[in-house]
Amino acid sequence: MEKYYNDAVIGNQNIVASYTKNGEILRIFYPNRDHKQIIDFFHVGLKINDSGIVYMHQDINNIYEQYYEPETNILNTEILNTYFNLKIKQTDYCSFKENLIIKKYKFINESTIDLNLNLIAHSGLISAPNNRISGLCKNDTLMQYNHEYTMCTFSKEKILSSQINNTKENIRDGQIGDKDYVGMSADSSISYNLGTIKPNEIRDFELYIYIDDNKNSINNLEKTIERIKKIDYKTEYESVKKYWRKYVKEHNGLELNLPETPKNKKIKDIYTRTILLYSLLTNHETGGIAAAVEIDENLSKCGGYDYCWPRDAVFITYAMDILKLKKEVEKFYKNFCKNTQNRNGMWEQRFFTDGRLAPCWGYQIDETASVIFGVYNHYLETKEKKFLNDNLKMCEKATTFLEKYITDILSQNPKMHVSYDLWEMHEGISLYSIASIFAAFNSMIKIYEELKEELAKNRVKQEIVSKEKENLRENNIKIKEYILKNFYDENKKSFIRNLEDKNMDISILGLVIPFEIFTPKEKKITNTVERINMTLRTYTGGYKRFEQDHYMGGNPWVIATLWMANYYIEIGEKQKAKECFDFVIKTSTKHGFLAEQINNETMKPAWVIGLGWSHAMFIIVLKKMIEKGLI
Repeated sequence: MEKYYNDAVIGNQNIVASYTKNGEILRIFYPNRDHKQIIDFFHVGLKINDSGIVYMHQDINNIYEQYYEPETNILNTEILNTYFNLKIKQTDYCSFKENLIIKKYKFINESTIDLNLNLIAHSGLISAPNNRISGLCKNDTLMQYNHEYTMCTFSKEKILSSQINNTKENIRDGQIGDKDYVGMSADSSISYNLGTIKPNEIRDFELYIYIDDNKNSINNLEKTIERIKKIDYKTEYESVKKYWRKYVKEHNGLELNLPETPKNKKIKDIYTRTILLYSLLTNHETGGIAAAVEIDENLSKCGGYDYCWPRDAVFITYAMDILKLKKEVEKFYKNFCKNTQNRNGMWEQRFFTDGRLAPCWGYQIDETASVIFGVYNHYLETKEKKFLNDNLKMCEKATTFLEKYITDILSQNPKMHVSYDLWEMHEGISLYSIASIFAAFNSMIKIYEELKEELAKNRVKQEIVSKEKENLRENNIKIKEYILKNFYDENKKSFIRNLEDKNMDISILGLVIPFEIFTPKEKKITNTVERINMTLRTYTGGYKRFEQDHYMGGNPWVIATLWMANYYIEIGEKQKAKECFDFVIKTSTKHGFLAEQINNETMKPAWVIGLGWSHAMFIIVLKKMIEKGLI
């Protein structure tokens, strides 16, 4: 079964786990935000009196309510089984002291009869021919392991029974058990006797999931488990809650304090969830930022999302600066970008967040241009020249590559490998890509000007820089002429996105925001916006990316709609900006996550939930809305 929708996520610095709206764990990533995803499934069920297994995450008699503890990544899922009148509160969160997921259960018997409960945890890990999973039950702990890691499932209570092999054959009856304590099975199970709960009685139970990287012996692992069992649940819970609330408070960059209305509550929910999500998308060791928590690791519908695209990350760092995540932004540029840059100055399409090259199918020139643009934008927030100095050589190498690329394009006989556009669907010369190079050159000129005092100490370098600035200015004159000559269709009276299909595309707005090649009220721009509204605006008020966009059904995108909101703010069209912004607020999830796409008929997410780029555009637009008094 495919698991395309992560309704909620929790995590710490080494673990990210995603959940369904019914509280089922879908994925566990360790030791990075994006690698590896280790579980195939993790199911928890109950045998109640003489019943078969009643799964907590899926039963016809279950009613669900899910919510986060306010301003935290602590997830609560309330389950009411109406057949047995059993109420369950499941609380999931990650410890910051250990590589540990804590699952706290509170069982309340709301029926008029005694309920005898056995809890069964059945988990399958992803196994491969050259790195198979095995199961071992020892000292009241289920250890599922391969060469790279071990996942341990346990409680402070004694295991009632366990089954290493063939659990699926008999688990439906709500009973497990066999003679084996070790075996070559990818899925295994354990059960606990929770005893009899009388009417109106409450029973608490904690289940732990610990992940070890197998650097120590199994004896040391057992000692670690014994130590973890001594952790006081209440103290740990309060510690984690305090950490996340402090984190949100420290990164309330907009000092958001809106009047209490239903709409403002949703704005605050998205704002707060963005802060909390970015911590879970960021590799705190390298600075890499994942685009989203993965939703399709089998690549059945797309090329995957749990990677770091430099361009996406640059948009996210813009939002991070607004949220006072300065250290994370600087680590992205000074560490991640430096370490992933090619010797020729470019960046490949995407990377794992630890800096290793991820699967790619081409390159996008705007990835390289965006990094230079992003470096200068971060400087505008901090005014720290040391940051520019530290990244100068990296930006110069990137600029050199971009100069070669644009010279090749302008030669009318390009020989270099052409780039994909920012949507990764068209390989050729695209307007957004060319515009990003213009912005990169403009940023490089400004970086040199900001560092002129430092550069003045080296006469040779000063002369080289002076010549380079002149070259960049000349290149930008040529780029703008090239854009006007090749990307403005006089018949359509609008800019076009590329030289082949000439379709309308929301990314054309990049000419104005963020690249500022043209002003927002120039006639050619307003003509283009008029055509965008005729071709890309849907009946719900959301905007598609481009004409004939068929990806995942060709739905409105949050990014596209917020791009239009941003443009309308720039030209003072307050009502139109609000309409675009309101579309995004209305289609956010109950937890405050923003999706990649929205289904027009249901007004619910049509694809990735919790897309970092969508959240970035929201923060950028929210800041402008507040500044213009639109909120």
